[in-house]
Amino acid sequence: MKLSTKESEGIITIVLSGNVLGGPDATELNDTLHHLLEKKKKKIVVDLSGVQSMNSSGLSMLIGALTTMRNSGGDLKIAAASKKIESLLVITKLSTVFELYPTVKKAISSFQ
Repeated sequence: MKLSTKESEGIITIVLSGNVLGGPDATELNDTLHHLLEKKKKKIVVDLSGVQSMNSSGLSMLIGALTTMRNSGGDLKIAAASKKIESLLVITKLSTVFELYPTVKKAISSFQ
């Protein structure tokens, strides 16, 4: 998995790409979120457009990220998940936990 961040209108987009399989990836995402929280950045969009596959550890990693943000008074939304990843979120009922948006732009707008 590769992870990068960018900021637009005060909202941070975390771009994930490759295979999201938890493990060291979860540590990297968690470290990134805590670093952003230290800078008082509490509005996060996770861009999944570049994610090819995700396993249960990858899903756990996203749940952990959402929990971290909400416990700190922030929020995390998911954008641009492929049909494959989106159906995984629906099957696991995580589509009722996360706010899902078809594009990063729509996810960012939802914070306004």
